[in-house]
Amino acid sequence: MPLDLNPVNVPALPLPAPATLPAAVLWDMDGTIVDTEPYWMQAQTELVASWGGVWTHDDGMLMVGSGLWTSAAILQSRGVDLSTDEIVARLTDRVQEQLAEHGVPWRPGSRELLQSLKVAGVPTALVTMSVERMARQIIDLIDFPAFDIVVAGDMVANSKPHPEPYLLAAARLGVDPRRCIAIEDSAPGVASAVAAGTIAIAVPHQIDLPDSDSYTRWPTLVGRTIDDLITLYQQSATVDSTSPDSIHPDPDPELAPHGRGDTESAPRA
Repeated sequence: MPLDLNPVNVPALPLPAPATLPAAVLWDMDGTIVDTEPYWMQAQTELVASWGGVWTHDDGMLMVGSGLWTSAAILQSRGVDLSTDEIVARLTDRVQEQLAEHGVPWRPGSRELLQSLKVAGVPTALVTMSVERMARQIIDLIDFPAFDIVVAGDMVANSKPHPEPYLLAAARLGVDPRRCIAIEDSAPGVASAVAAGTIAIAVPHQIDLPDSDSYTRWPTLVGRTIDDLITLYQQSATVDSTSPDSIHPDPDPELAPHGRGDTESAPRA
């Protein structure tokens, strides 16, 4: 049976000319495409409780901006007597169990925009600081071919807010990061996208983000279309062509394409 590339009934609009499109759109995962926060919170609460402790929602919010292994160290300080690697593995296992049971918890508007990009033939990357096996599970649960490549937290030496994840994604797609749009929900993620030179869109979720000249802030993806991305891309290209002091830096070719990132929020990035 032929693969249905339009399962969510994206309107069949005329496709824009390739020259007007960004080279790629790079997506954060947790908090941007999917809302896995309740799953992470449940996993943390259960793990701490299994060691006789109590974990509250406020405790979980303190993890925003921390990496998986940094978060694991916090859980150790709350009485979880496991190594950080064991904690990361157990949390990820529990979140994956909930994903298998409940499916993909889409953030509003993300599915429709992602689908329209694929219909238009725009390359896409999933750039997440969750581990690769969880990212692959999310992709497998999506009922259309959503992403061309994946960059995950256990595939980089430097995590968000370092630019390496987005530079690596652009390199693997064979495109200039300055011609890519990145969509993020967290401060570390937005900082990573901006530092990599992408055209960054901030869509705040758990924690609000201020307006900034360094990125574009959208309150939600609901109602956003590929035309909005094209407009933003063309505006950014115009600014770059007229300003010798563009905020977009040259990519760093020395960044290592492997390792483990510890500086960004795993449940949130």
